[in-house]
Amino acid sequence: MKPIIEIARQTGIDTDYIEPYGKYKAKLEPELIEQLRDQPNGKLVLVTAINPTPSGEGKTLTSIGLSQSLHALGVRAIAALREPSLGPCFGMKGGATGSGRAQIVPADDINLHFTGDIHAISSAHNLLAAMIDNHLYHGNELRIDPKRITWKRTVDMNDRSLRSIVTGLGSGNGEVRESGYLITSASEVMAILCLSEHMADLKERLARIIIGYSYDGAPVTASDLKAVEGMAILLRDAIKPNLVQTIEGTPVILHGGPFANIAHGCSSVIGTKTALKLADIVVTEAGFGAELGAEKFFNIKCRQSGLTPSAAVLVVTVKALKYNGQTGTMESSTDSAGVNEITTLQNGMANLRRHVRNLQSFGVPVMVAINHFTGDTEEELALIQEECSRLGVPAEISHVWAEGSAGGEAMAHRLLHLLETAPQAFTPLYEDECSLESKIEQIITSIYGGEGAAYAPAARRTLEQLEAQGFGHLPVCMAKTPYSFTDQPRLLGAPTGFTIQVTRVSLSAGAGFVVVETGNTMTMPGLPRVPAAERMHIDAGGTIDGLF
Repeated sequence: MKPIIEIARQTGIDTDYIEPYGKYKAKLEPELIEQLRDQPNGKLVLVTAINPTPSGEGKTLTSIGLSQSLHALGVRAIAALREPSLGPCFGMKGGATGSGRAQIVPADDINLHFTGDIHAISSAHNLLAAMIDNHLYHGNELRIDPKRITWKRTVDMNDRSLRSIVTGLGSGNGEVRESGYLITSASEVMAILCLSEHMADLKERLARIIIGYSYDGAPVTASDLKAVEGMAILLRDAIKPNLVQTIEGTPVILHGGPFANIAHGCSSVIGTKTALKLADIVVTEAGFGAELGAEKFFNIKCRQSGLTPSAAVLVVTVKALKYNGQTGTMESSTDSAGVNEITTLQNGMANLRRHVRNLQSFGVPVMVAINHFTGDTEEELALIQEECSRLGVPAEISHVWAEGSAGGEAMAHRLLHLLETAPQAFTPLYEDECSLESKIEQIITSIYGGEGAAYAPAARRTLEQLEAQGFGHLPVCMAKTPYSFTDQPRLLGAPTGFTIQVTRVSLSAGAGFVVVETGNTMTMPGLPRVPAAERMHIDAGGTIDGLF
């Protein structure tokens, strides 16, 4: 690794505008963003994926490798990515810093506590929760109805036992009421930090948070509880983007970490806009499959920030296509001779086709990156390339895991050609003026391929109330399984004729969107039967093994 001061200098950042966190990490000062305001923007490239297997398809790996390859070709390139959550790190997926020869470093630091951003978000969220219960204890001047408090607590860990809790038990410990925990990546404070442009914007958004309702049915906000300044103080450093590097010395701005299945799935607006002022091409990502992360990137992040993507890279793997090519189940359909593997792969192409069509519908040029695994055969890779050719989208095999920038050179050249030649006419899926229900229906029919939604009575009432209260202009953030276009994780491929079950609707007034929960989506994940934590080890010298 190079000293972070050296990375800053090669990126064009005066070291007066960085705050080092040790030798290899730094915060970027707000004054830098102000100084860069009049600089022209580079081009923004979104990396997304088809519906993944539970272990993921290498979307972050591809983002890192592509930025390295562009950098090696002499292009001023920066990756603008999300920070990892401790939940997946110690749960099923492990770390989120790439692997092989396409990594961001220092990987252990980044996958653990990093610069403390996620802990600060947890603290700010929980300060508000504590102030709510304290207000109830000291007389409840705002007449908050304890049964209508919607603000839960949060922790950055997968812990299913905290989904539903009772607070206030014991003598003198406040109002006894039901509550629960979210994982920090699902916190509205996380979304607010990632969508804010600066500290003043952050405070305005925090003030709009609705924590519940009074006995009269009026919304109660964080501003009403006088919690905003305390929360902003805890977020003072967290709002500053982080500067790190890849193992090849390509700069990376790493900031924010909302999940895409239960939140909006994109890194911070501040980080992305800073990167665009410093680079000719910024490679960013959005979580899970394109029907979640990319849809929210286009309809929420770009809508609120004014960002315009120049291209989208769709990550595809042989194993994900085979996974999606199974006959409606998650069980393996291959045999030892491999006869069914090609058929299963071909069946899975339907998932690829739908994602390509969806991305193109936003007016964004699309290319496919085939993330290579050592078990892939030449026949399988050729079939994917032939399918992409039929779809009229360029495709390259990515070997960045094994070869770093050299393994992504063809992919980088193809992207540069696409950026130079393909027409760009980005447009979101729906207009602000559409009703909330219309927005939900458009996503289901146009992006998922379904027939519509079935609303639980409480969800329907909430939609009607939000429209009446003047929130109908907001975008919607769909909370859904990442493994299927439907709300059922076992319905793989590209199903049709289905209905999405909308179970709950809630308002994130500070973040500026309406959350629509579908199926049995959980905002607090659980650990798998064998957590990744069981496979980790730290030696006497502090060296960690198995974190990613």
